[in-house]
Amino acid sequence: METTLRGVGVSHGVAIGEVRRMGTAVLEPPTGRIPAQDAERERGRARQAVDAVAADLTTRGGLAGGDAQAVLEAQAMMAQDPELMADVERRVAGGVAAARAVYDAFASYRELLAGAGEYLAGRVADLDDVRDRIVARLMGVPMPGLPDSDKPYVLVARDLAPADTALLDPSLVLGFVTEEGGPTSHSAILARALGVPAVVALPDAATLAEGAVIAVDGGTGDVFVDPAEETKERLAAADAERRAAVAGSAGPGSTADGYLVPLLANVGGPTDVAAAVEAGAEGVGLFRTEFLFLDDSEHAPSEEKQAEAYRQVLEAFPEGRVVVRVLDAGADKPLAFLTPGDEPNPALGVRGLRSLIGHPEILRTQLAALARAAEGLSVRLEVMAPMVADRADARAFAQACRAAGLRAKVGAMVEIPSAALRARSVLREVEFLSLGTNDLAQYTFAADRQVGAVSRFQDPWQPALLDLVALSAEAARDGGGSCGVCGEAAADPLLACVLTGLGVTSLSMGSASIPYVRAALARYTLAQCERAAAAARAADSAEEARAAARAVLSGK
Repeated sequence: METTLRGVGVSHGVAIGEVRRMGTAVLEPPTGRIPAQDAERERGRARQAVDAVAADLTTRGGLAGGDAQAVLEAQAMMAQDPELMADVERRVAGGVAAARAVYDAFASYRELLAGAGEYLAGRVADLDDVRDRIVARLMGVPMPGLPDSDKPYVLVARDLAPADTALLDPSLVLGFVTEEGGPTSHSAILARALGVPAVVALPDAATLAEGAVIAVDGGTGDVFVDPAEETKERLAAADAERRAAVAGSAGPGSTADGYLVPLLANVGGPTDVAAAVEAGAEGVGLFRTEFLFLDDSEHAPSEEKQAEAYRQVLEAFPEGRVVVRVLDAGADKPLAFLTPGDEPNPALGVRGLRSLIGHPEILRTQLAALARAAEGLSVRLEVMAPMVADRADARAFAQACRAAGLRAKVGAMVEIPSAALRARSVLREVEFLSLGTNDLAQYTFAADRQVGAVSRFQDPWQPALLDLVALSAEAARDGGGSCGVCGEAAADPLLACVLTGLGVTSLSMGSASIPYVRAALARYTLAQCERAAAAARAADSAEEARAAARAVLSGK
């Protein structure tokens, strides 16, 4: 008999198939002592296993590219962390076998991360995956990971490690369901990049039996267990209609009555440019520049190195718009030369623009590199600061841009509720706003974006979040500026229509989502989008807001 479970839909599409469960985690290595004469050999085994796992993660990242590459390279750095390795070697010297030494050393580091504020605690799952891969290699057991199957299936897991998600084969993995995670977790972001339907934060995922037939709706978050034939037909028909609309969409983003809504791409570096161009992006709405700085956490990259990388992205959009976010360090992206290492809660400490104000030479160099990169190009360069809290922050950034001689529009990211509430004040110093809905939700609801237990607050359909978007968009419209959205909210086709109705002037997202959003906007007029936005804001929960907007746009 058909039953319906509900999680959080994070990647649109429909998947119908049999359940295959993720391979189990590595068993805890046995305790026990080793003879002193074996210590050197065990240290060598540990080092070899760490290096092999790091190399495998880096290789997987190179094959996957894009967001996946950045995530996997960060995991490789975790594996080779010098302090972790030193701890492993100390334990081996004390008579502990390599596998157990790795397990215990990672456990200690895990406790540090878990206690370092919820933002860093969100990296615990990535750390566990690295540990399991090293221990599996040392114990000579199969690596935890994707099941072997010669026919397509729906993958079900407690959570998915980035190393597995990045290389999912869409011809075999029809979709996936996880018990943990949230709309902005690594698994969700990579699922959207791959175009694989996905539902996360499904509390009952553990009850889905191996071999059971389920239907996954990655748009609504519904998972149908033993779906009736009519349910399968309804979902398949809706999915086919959506795919046909996407295939037929092209050109600039606009509503059915011709109201232009530029559709831009979020990129993390030059490697993401090809996918953005292929998807028909009209430019870049969020160019994350951290990739250059994370290569060496001890030293900032030179002006020359930065300029070269920036120019590669700028050249790809000769007549378009490229919005560059200056370095957003701190919280889960600590840099030894920039961020303090002893903050009790890094997510609420010195991150983003706050770090750069304290280290003006880093900001000066980056702005000079951007100015050099844009020389002689026709691209419309815009530069924005992360974590702007008030007018004083906006003023400090605008002054730094002017001092650097940068010929570009200057903007502020709205990620802190105070910036949305005082958007009119902020816009007296800058020319545009860009809403980072992931962090804006995190700070509005005091809900870490990586913690599945509070994922309902990370739902971008929360009416309180829509209110803050509306405030920002209204301030920009009245002040003659612009207000875009560059958070994951823009990747939801239905929500993109609502954001347009709220007054947002551009939408930026992962490249894979652009065709879906373009097709959705083309179905409705601006007036319909505005009515859907009003209905969503009048609701009292994310679920009600989504349903209200859908009802308006469907005419029901």
